[in-house]
Parts: sequence; C-alpha cells; structure tokens
Amino acid sequence: MERVSLSLSLSLFLSVDDLLRSSPWPIPKYANGKTDWIPQIDWLINSLERTSSVGGVGRGDMADYMLGLNLDKDALGMPMKMPRSSKRQGETICKGHKNYDLMLNLQLGIRHSVGRPAPIASLDLKPSAFDPKEKVWTRFPSEGSKYTPPHQSGEFKWKDYCPLVFRTLRKLFKVDPADYMLSICGNDALRELSSPGKSGSFFYLTNDDRYMIKTMKKSEAKVLIRMLSAYYNHVRAFETTLVTKFYGLHCVKLTGPIQKKVRFIIMGNLFCSEYSIHRRFDLKGSILGRTTDKAESEIDETTILKDLDLNFVFRLQKSWFQEFCRQIDRDCEFLEQERIMDYSLLVGLHFRETSAAGDLIPSGSRTPTGGPENEVAPRLSRVDLDQLFLDPSRWSSIKLGVNMPARVERTIRRSDCEFQLVGEPTGEYYDVVMFFGIIDILQDYDISKKLEHAYKSIQYDSTSISAVDPKQYSKRFRDFIFNIFAEDEAEL
Repeated sequence: MERVSLSLSLSLFLSVDDLLRSSPWPIPKYANGKTDWIPQIDWLINSLERTSSVGGVGRGDMADYMLGLNLDKDALGMPMKMPRSSKRQGETICKGHKNYDLMLNLQLGIRHSVGRPAPIASLDLKPSAFDPKEKVWTRFPSEGSKYTPPHQSGEFKWKDYCPLVFRTLRKLFKVDPADYMLSICGNDALRELSSPGKSGSFFYLTNDDRYMIKTMKKSEAKVLIRMLSAYYNHVRAFETTLVTKFYGLHCVKLTGPIQKKVRFIIMGNLFCSEYSIHRRFDLKGSILGRTTDKAESEIDETTILKDLDLNFVFRLQKSWFQEFCRQIDRDCEFLEQERIMDYSLLVGLHFRETSAAGDLIPSGSRTPTGGPENEVAPRLSRVDLDQLFLDPSRWSSIKLGVNMPARVERTIRRSDCEFQLVGEPTGEYYDVVMFFGIIDILQDYDISKKLEHAYKSIQYDSTSISAVDPKQYSKRFRDFIFNIFAEDEAEL
C-alpha cells in the first residue's frame, strides 16, 4: 500500500495506512482488493495540506470582479458579525403548564410501548406489519391496571401505529431502547418551543436535545402510514439518506366530555450537537414569502432564515460533495415517487473562528502564533488535529449532514434584483461545521395544495410559489440545492 505521510504537530509522523489500522471502523474494499479510502481521509489530507490566502482570493482581484455589478455597496467590506446568542430553546413543561398532563400521558405511553417485551425483529418485515390497521390501543386509567401504572393525570387511551415497523426502524437507526426511554421519559421534563409552526403543530424537545416530538394532523399521519413501506425500504437501502428519521407514531385520546385526540411523531433532532448552531436556514428553492418575518435586531441563533435571507454558498470537500449530490438525487426521487412536495433542506452552521469583538474571521486570516510571518494557518487548528489523531473515534461522528467540516463563501445580492435567489460570490470564506437534512416530508400534493397552486398562480409567477406538482418541485429543489452547494476547489 502506498504510504502517504502526514506532518503533524505531534512529535511523530503517522501515515494513513498506520492510522487506518488503529481506527475503530472497518475499511471497505473494492472487488479488486484495493482500499476504498473513506471520505474522512480525503477531507483530513485537505485540512492538513491546504493553505489559502485571506478569504481565498485577493481583495484586489475581487474588486476587479465586482466592477460593473450592482451589488449592495453597504455590505461590501463590512465584517460579518457572530449571530446574537440566545437562551436555551423552549419552555420547560412544569406542573401547572397547560400541556403538563399531555406530556405525562406521552411519557407513560412511550415507556409502555418501548418497554413492552417483544421478540427480536428481523429487518425483513412482512407486508402485514405496514397495514394501516396495524395499531394497538392501550387504556391508562388513573388508578392503574394489570398492564399500566397508576398516574396523576386523567384517564386516557394510547395508540401505537405500526409498532413493529417503528421498533425495527429504531433498531435500523441504532437507537438503544433504554437510552430512548431515558431521553423521553426520564426525570427531566420536555421543553415546548415558544410558538407552533406554520402548520399549527407544536414542537417539543427532550432535555438532552436528541429527539423532537411534533403534534401532527390526521392527514399527515395518513400520509406517513401510506408511504411507510417505501420509507422503510429507502432508509434501509441508503444509510446516508438525508430524510428525517422517524422513531414512532402515536396518539393520545383523552376520555371524558372532550374526547380530544392528539397525534405525535417522534423524530431525530438534526441540531443535537456539542457545537453551538449559529445560523439556521430552511431552504426550498422558491421565492414567494421566503424571507424571515423578523427585524434584524430580533434575529438570533435560533431564528430560522429562508431562501432570500441566504448569504452563503456551501463548499464541501470533493468526496463529500459527490456523495451529497448522489444522496440528494436519491432522496428527491423517493419523495417524488411518493407524491410528496413542500419539503425543505434544513441547514445549520457553526462558525469556527471569531474575534474578541464578535466578528467572524475569514479562512486564512488568523494571526499565526509563531513561525514565519507568511505562515498560513491550516483549516483545522493543531489542537483539533491532535484530538482527531489521539481519538480516532471522533472521525466516526462525521457523517453526511452531521458534524461536517466545510467552508462557506459569502455572497451578496445585486441591488437591482429584488428576488435574486443566489447572490454573487465575494471570495470571502469561513470555516464552519455543517449540519443538514431534508425535513417536512409528509405533505402530499392533495386537493388543498392543488387549489393553493391554482389560486396563487393567478397572482404570481407559478414558478415562484412553493405549492407545485411533486415532479416540478423536485426539479426546482435540486436545481437550487446544486447552485448553493459546490465542491471546494481550493488547491492543495
């Protein structure tokens, strides 16, 4: 095997093949026996070897490029500020909260469903497991029963939809049942996000941020059950899928005069990380209504920005970018086949370098702590590199859409173009850690969306609105995503 030596701040030299032998994950092989070098190695070599000038391009060169363009002059040359920090998301649901009893019901139901003894499930499920009639009702009287514990809230009924399928999905997603129950049903209360989403659904976060619980309409539950078999086959076939991970679908039915039903879907939280998420974008590729409704002074780290607020192009290392493009195509083809539209790519950014004044520091503009004056800092700090080599298991946490080291290039929109979807690149780069995934995948192109499309098409350009046919939506979404994501072409 050809040995590629990497010069480190450690007092020794490690070669790639030595490092791989000590790493905890298996190294895939091609049929001819050659090693299929994992993308982490490609990325690490780039991180070690790549150097860049300030912002990647000289400012004089950029001035020539910008001549003749009607760019936002106020934004040019202005340093980008670190987004305003915010307190922890959500309001803790304590006793006296209007949804306290509902939270207790949910936790009791989850504990019952997940803790119930069940045979070890094969990943090859029978078609009957996906039958819409495959559901289990359990009664929870306040005084308890043979199968349920006593509790402080009123009597309720609990429904599990397709329990074997979701149990197997949790196994497929490597979710430990004990950890799952502890996150949702432990002593720590859930947190309710401050306001419901556009759909009217409420969102709850577990205290450890690992899981998000969303109330859902009956129509959304029907869509998920209809497509559950195709969804299961898709996430099983493609481990790197970017579509939302679903862990359970349940319903609480309150007894008494109200007879209220509340349906829940339990999902993975894309932004559960040791890194702070400084910027969040919800991206569809449409224009109409695609800006935040908050004033600049009100925008903080938790604000969800939209397409026309986006001021970056995301640059991924070559092997990651190629895998990203393949997976976006696979996921969009799956959603198109299931007649799903109105989904988004949710993107989170953690900026790696800031000044004491709160300015974001572009790549390569950090002041070296020692050595020649013209020394340029690598994309990862030496501390980061040492940690990666001393603890190779940290590499395994870097996956497509999760904990991904990348660069973003700042863009500025032309002042003479009101709805410019992608701004002009400035050559100003920032080192980031990226998170992204496809969310809101339970809206099919039903009669309400067809009517919305017909109505808005009379008032606006039909290509600018979100509600379009799934085939058109998929094409527009992909075209946009492949415009704002690019291969990082900086030379080694």
